[in-house]
Amino acid sequence: MTAVSVSPITLTVPDVSPAGLKALTAEVAATAEHYDRSGDIPVAGLEAAHRGGYLTASVAARFGGPELGPFEIVKIIVALGEGDPSVALIAANNLALHQMQSATDSWPADIYADLLHRSALGPAPVNVIRAEPELGAPARGGLPKTTLRRTDSGWVLNGRKTFATGGTALAYHLVWAVTDEAEPRVGHVIVPAEANGITWHDTWDHLGLRASGTHDVSYSDVEVRAENFQEIPKTDGVYRDPATATGPTGFGHPALYVGVARAARSAFATYARERVPTALGRPISETERIQTVAGEIEAQIVQAETLLYGTLLRVEADDPTVAAGLSLVKVQIARSVIAAVQTAVAALGNAALTRHNPLERHLRDVLCVRVHPPQEDTALLAAGREALRA
Repeated sequence: MTAVSVSPITLTVPDVSPAGLKALTAEVAATAEHYDRSGDIPVAGLEAAHRGGYLTASVAARFGGPELGPFEIVKIIVALGEGDPSVALIAANNLALHQMQSATDSWPADIYADLLHRSALGPAPVNVIRAEPELGAPARGGLPKTTLRRTDSGWVLNGRKTFATGGTALAYHLVWAVTDEAEPRVGHVIVPAEANGITWHDTWDHLGLRASGTHDVSYSDVEVRAENFQEIPKTDGVYRDPATATGPTGFGHPALYVGVARAARSAFATYARERVPTALGRPISETERIQTVAGEIEAQIVQAETLLYGTLLRVEADDPTVAAGLSLVKVQIARSVIAAVQTAVAALGNAALTRHNPLERHLRDVLCVRVHPPQEDTALLAAGREALRA
């Protein structure tokens, strides 16, 4: 495919130094509890990420972006996840979209140029919207009920989607749909968020990531241009959802939960230093019991970070053996971050389960790592079958 050069825009180069990422985490964390309680889109956190250039860090250099690699992108998402995982989830989806555009040039040039102009002015996130109320997550198989009907000028989109992260903050939707042609095709259609016929339904009332805006959205006779449809290539003659396997751009999701585990570690340490039981007469942080627990939390985080960053370094080094194990790496990262947070909560007991303690929020948030495809059971089944064949 011929590369398309878009606009003379120059986007902000984000500061990915340890100090810069620490400042980003602190600013985003300042409003995380507020948005967790209200369930509103985390506008302040998204604005902070936008000002620093973090939402467009993966835009290609030919489009005026910083074109940071997967390793730097993941560091940004970890920092955001440590501050507010709802912000991090919206950012991770957006950064992955720009990474895909950098590699494929699949968007019409004028539409991508519009997205970049919006992104220069303020947060303009994009998300791929796949799941449906009846079907569930498409990674489990099946074709969408959301349809595209061909017209003389383009397509008309109809259907209802669920788990559409980003909600009304989105600038564009990338909607998974099937065409009504004699030989149906499956793919994604690019839909401007302000298009007529889009209705949001406030269905998201979740345990974790409460501010992610992951509501239902319906499309009623939404008109889109012909070139906005992107067919998914068939594999072995059938359509397979791209989310069924983990790729390098998919590591943004486990990365944000590494950030949650880091936040839980900080919350645990703060409580341990400040808690001075009368019978003990000194902070519990000075006891071997709590020090051992802190060591276990640290071990789980080190394991998760080593898997995350080490795998991406292998990807950047073009290691041909790394691709086969990416889904299992995601599974192991998920296990480690959950173990880290649960260890902190178990050690503190009731004190960790009150809403006055941020550990309660971190526990709710980290459990959401399990929902991102591929889920653990499907990843283990695929790996096990391959291992037995080999």
